[in-house]
Amino acid sequence: MKWIGRRESGNVEDRRGGSGGRIAAGGGIGALVLAAIVYLLGGDPSQVLPTETTAPQEQSAEAQSGDNQLAKYLGVVLADTEDVWDSLFAANGKRYEHPGLVIFSGQDQSGCGPADAGMGPFYCPADNKIYIDLSFVQELRDRFGAKQGDFPIAYVLAHEVGHHVQYLLGVTQKTSRLRQQLSSSEYNKVSVQVELQADFYAGIWTHYNQKMKNVLEPGDIEEALSAASAVGDDKIQEKTRGSIQPDLFTHGTAAQRMEWFNKGYNTGDLSQTITVGN
Repeated sequence: MKWIGRRESGNVEDRRGGSGGRIAAGGGIGALVLAAIVYLLGGDPSQVLPTETTAPQEQSAEAQSGDNQLAKYLGVVLADTEDVWDSLFAANGKRYEHPGLVIFSGQDQSGCGPADAGMGPFYCPADNKIYIDLSFVQELRDRFGAKQGDFPIAYVLAHEVGHHVQYLLGVTQKTSRLRQQLSSSEYNKVSVQVELQADFYAGIWTHYNQKMKNVLEPGDIEEALSAASAVGDDKIQEKTRGSIQPDLFTHGTAAQRMEWFNKGYNTGDLSQTITVGN
C-alpha cells in the first residue's frame, strides 16, 4: 500500500520500551498460537497463557528502525480507517468516534486487562483502543504462514477497527448478552459471526480506501486474503491439534474469512454484512 508521506493518525500511543516482561519461551508455540487465536481479533487468552515472564530483549538498531517504520505505517492505516468510517457513518447520519491504537512491546495494560505480546492484536471496548505488539507481524508470517508484505498487518488493524465499529453499532453489547444466555457451543457460532463481520468490515474499508485514495499496490489484496486464511480456525486447529473440530470454531474457517473479506471489498455494500446473533 502506498503510504509514505501520507497523514498519520493522531490517535496512536507508542508505549514501546516499557518495563513489562515478555511471555516466557517455556509457554511453547502451541500456547502462543492458541492465545493469539483467542485474542486475535477478540477474546480472553488468560486461560491459555503461562504467567511466567522474562525481561524484554534488546533490539538491534536495524530491527528498531524497522519497527519505527512499521509504527508509522500503522499510523497511516489508522488514519485511512478514520477517513473511510467518518464518511460511511456520516452518510448514514451518524458520527464515527475514532478508536485509539496502542503500540507496545512485551506487556502493557488495557482497559480489558493485561495486554501481552503472546495474545496477538485485540480491541478493548472498555477503553475503545486497539492493542498491537509489533512482534506480531513476524508471528503472522512465521507461525501463521501469511505472505510477506505490508498489507497483512493493515488487514489485521482494519479487522480490529471493525470490532470498534461493531461496538459503536451495538453488536458488541448484543453478543455480550448472548454470552450469558447461550451454551458454549452455541455461543461459538455467534463468535464466528462476529469475527466474519469484522472481516467483512475490513473488506469494506479496503474498498472505500482504494476508491477515495487509490493507494493499493499489486499483491495487496492477495496479502490480505493470505492473512485471513492463515488465521482460519481449521488451519490453526490442524497445526496445533492435528485434527479439525468445527464445534470449537470461534473465528471461522480460512475459506469463510476470505469470503467475507472479499464480499466487503468487492461490493462495498454495508447491507450485505453477515447477521450476528440470529
